[in-house]
Amino acid sequence: MTVESTAARKPRRSSGTKRAAGAASAAKAPAAKAVATAQSAEPQLVQLLTPEGERVGAENPDNAEFLSYVEDITTEDLRGLYRDMVLTRRFDGEATALQRQGELGLWASLLGQEAAQIGSGRALRDDDYVFPTYREHGVAWCRGVDPTNLLGMFRGVNHGGWDPNSNNFHLYTIVIGSQTLHATGYAMGVAKDGADSAVIAYFGDGASSQGDVAEAFTFSAVYNSPVVFFCQNNQWAISEPTERQMRVPLYQRAQGFGFPGVRVDGNDVLACLAVTRWALDRARRGEGPTLVEAYTYRMGAHTTSDDPTKYRRDEETAAWESKDPILRLKTYLLASGGADEAFFEELEAESEALGKRVREVVRAMPDPDTMAIFENVYADGHALVDEERAQFAAYLASFEEGH
Repeated sequence: MTVESTAARKPRRSSGTKRAAGAASAAKAPAAKAVATAQSAEPQLVQLLTPEGERVGAENPDNAEFLSYVEDITTEDLRGLYRDMVLTRRFDGEATALQRQGELGLWASLLGQEAAQIGSGRALRDDDYVFPTYREHGVAWCRGVDPTNLLGMFRGVNHGGWDPNSNNFHLYTIVIGSQTLHATGYAMGVAKDGADSAVIAYFGDGASSQGDVAEAFTFSAVYNSPVVFFCQNNQWAISEPTERQMRVPLYQRAQGFGFPGVRVDGNDVLACLAVTRWALDRARRGEGPTLVEAYTYRMGAHTTSDDPTKYRRDEETAAWESKDPILRLKTYLLASGGADEAFFEELEAESEALGKRVREVVRAMPDPDTMAIFENVYADGHALVDEERAQFAAYLASFEEGH
């Protein structure tokens, strides 16, 4: 893997004549044009399956280090990865529809990011530990979390609870970037315990600008923590494009903290699997953290309260539709004889059944006990909480009395 170096800082220009300043400005013009051209070109990244559904091998030097990490992948495994992505997309689409019908208060869709999540999620061992954001529905699927458990928080009937230790999958984190610190601390503990498991933290390109993420990078590097920072660069931090967030490719930020970074095609499930396996192996060998930038695209809105048509061009979205992660693997499976129409029809039926179950479970979720909010605040009684409970009870009773 070749890690590009950040350009050396130029010395401060001394004051001089206007002619000298003008010459310097003129010299900058070609360089600025070159930078603009480079930014508009397709980025270099690890890719094992092209958008046209064709396998890429050692002829691409960026791939050489990672090919061995998917040598064991069989045709059955590829069908499994395809199934994961299809069912994850169906669940996500069902949740979006439920929100539009008023059954959920909010939903953060992963549409378009299935390959990044399924590829990285299937790279994990059972004893690895995951710290997600609020959009890792595909990773939750890979860890065996019932997808309907993700919906209680968005319906407002619970706090999004499940036992994190039963699947080594932490609770969804709404605060942007804070889970990277949690992951780093957990990984430091893993190292002190002498375990050979690894930790992975998910976050987005917008979160990479948060101070919490920078602190996590610092601590993980200094303490050589066995953690993988998996950034899904979906090009937009709500309405803020990446070019307004950073001056260098995102994965290069790792260099300043002293550990490697790699950019992978986030719409290529095979490449995401290989790169994440590689990074996790580094962590387990005691070689410290890695930053993986999965270069992908958020096809839908940031959340269901967002309208991306206000800030994104239709042409941009259409260009990324041709890189659809599910379509490219389906194309490959069909071309290679890895799956037939019967497989896809059976999967479609399974997808329909999943959608039906999600709808039924969500609508049957019981409303929480209204007064439960005051429970478990303190281990023992507290006068202020007791007073607030009484006030709220009186408020609720006023509706029953017709006031």
